[in-house]
Amino acid sequence: MTVLKALKKMFGKAEGEQPSPTSTPASPATPRSGDRKHEHPSRTAKTHDPAGDSGSTAAAAVVNQDKPAAKADKPRRQRASKPVDSWKLEDFAVEPAEGKTRFHDFKLAPELMHAIHDLGFPYCTPIQAQVLGFTLKGQDAIGRAQTGTGKTAAFLVSIITQLLQTPPPKERYMGEPRALIIAPTRELVVQIAKDAAELTKYTGLNVMQFVGGMDFDKQLKLLESRFCDILVATPGRLLDFNQRGEVHLDMVEVMVLDEADRMLDMGFIPQVRQIIRQTPPKNERQTLLFSATFTDEVMNLAKQWTTDPAIVEIESENVASDTVEQHVYMVASSDKYKLLYNLIAQNDWIRVMVFANRKDEVRRIEERLTRDGISAAQMSGDVPQHKRIKTLEGFREGKIRVMVATDVAGRGIHVDAISHVINYTLPDVPDDYVHRIGRTGRAGASGTSISFASENDAYALPPIEQLLGRKINCEMPPEELLKPVPRKH
Repeated sequence: MTVLKALKKMFGKAEGEQPSPTSTPASPATPRSGDRKHEHPSRTAKTHDPAGDSGSTAAAAVVNQDKPAAKADKPRRQRASKPVDSWKLEDFAVEPAEGKTRFHDFKLAPELMHAIHDLGFPYCTPIQAQVLGFTLKGQDAIGRAQTGTGKTAAFLVSIITQLLQTPPPKERYMGEPRALIIAPTRELVVQIAKDAAELTKYTGLNVMQFVGGMDFDKQLKLLESRFCDILVATPGRLLDFNQRGEVHLDMVEVMVLDEADRMLDMGFIPQVRQIIRQTPPKNERQTLLFSATFTDEVMNLAKQWTTDPAIVEIESENVASDTVEQHVYMVASSDKYKLLYNLIAQNDWIRVMVFANRKDEVRRIEERLTRDGISAAQMSGDVPQHKRIKTLEGFREGKIRVMVATDVAGRGIHVDAISHVINYTLPDVPDDYVHRIGRTGRAGASGTSISFASENDAYALPPIEQLLGRKINCEMPPEELLKPVPRKH
């Protein structure tokens, strides 16, 4: 509580960033609106017409980047099971419950409530209840919460409400998003865009996603096919579009930075600074920043980019301990693979995530499991995007039993029904442990994590226990789990 008060005090006295002009000065790579139609014919301004604007028709507004670009110009019907006007808020009856906040308790548009109803979320998670209490009033916010707590829906509900309450400009240009979400990994961008598509399906808002490793021209054609209301992107690919003059950020009303601590770790902050300079000044946009940790670096960034933010914290140990049964096996490094193989093979587990600290470890584990007859795939920064998407789908469908990943790649993996998480090597950063085991035990379901502590990485266990606030029982693996791996012919 003392830390929280200190943070709020710091932000209460924080000096804002230097005021900048209402219109961001144009750079050679980002022409001003008045000049765009001469340089980019496809970016000719269109007058907002309730009868003809793609953002206002019943056509589905979500861009699916996996479909051929040639289909982008065709009208799309709203993906609803029944006409929108046949659904009433009364169809979404949720009784008040002590200690719980309903989505009904906020003033949300019927179109948004319809989508929330479809997703089956009657009550807010703690991060949603706390964040929405501030952001729906237009306040900036900084949230500390682990993956799986519902933070994505928290900022998406806030964004959608803002865009529905504020009509778009009568004159709009292609490539001018009204809301911008920046995330560090391709998988996380894809997941956020998917969630946004589900929440906006009755609103007529357009959602687009830009990630590296996918066809640039294909994404460009989609960008030029309709207005962009919500843009989700990785920093590098967004800068590519921005510096080519294809995306203009001077109309951004809401900006979200997700997993700011991971962006710092991955060296993305210089790119993020370039992006933010293209958006309106911080007192003319709403800024939401989410991070798993509140390090000094993260808080300094938040101080620069937000105005009088609300600070919301969801304690990580609650997320880590409530639904996940945690075990630690003391094992020699030379026996780790035997233990991993036998755990999976003898128990016939079908959806397991294995984490290792380095990309070369991930590759070796995946190769050995595949050689020994267990279907496995790897997820790291070296895997091309098209293969990542195919791999994730195979894992979701159960065709791939084991996903071996690094921490960076694992942040963006949201797959239901992962029964076990195995830490082949303990992470050097305690917070990464919480992120790893958060892949299982999601949305109230139970899960199990098993960590291998060897002579090389057992030193990482005490800081993890300190973060959790309790000891994790360490045990020796049974002899049958250390049997030699049978040779496959």
